[in-house]
Amino acid sequence: MKALGRHLMVEYYDCNSNTLNNPKKIEVLMNEAARISGATIINSLFHSFNPYGVSGVVVIAESHLAIHTWPEHKYAAVDLFTCGNSVDPWKAFEYLNVKLNAKKYKIKEVFRGILDEETDEIANESIEIMPIISK
Repeated sequence: MKALGRHLMVEYYDCNSNTLNNPKKIEVLMNEAARISGATIINSLFHSFNPYGVSGVVVIAESHLAIHTWPEHKYAAVDLFTCGNSVDPWKAFEYLNVKLNAKKYKIKEVFRGILDEETDEIANESIEIMPIISK
């Protein structure tokens, strides 16, 4: 299947709470995940919430990587959205899985902007959701 973009929607469970509540650490990890995936980083912005939690985004030439954390629940929701064939969002997923010390995860992979094989135009069905992968 040929698509304009791949979007991994990841839920990480039972993560390290201290890491999830550290905006500087989260920013470093998200930027490194982008680099490891082969992405070209444009900019990043991260915000710390009171009393806890971090939200942030790494804008890449190929789309974005975003995160929101709930340290009190040891949980992080992450979007890894990449366009083109030069970036592998699965490498970013694997890196973050290790660095967040996640004990469990769930992933949905969505193909965005599916192209018609014959015309290379966006097909009427432009989104395809792959089955959930979990550990």
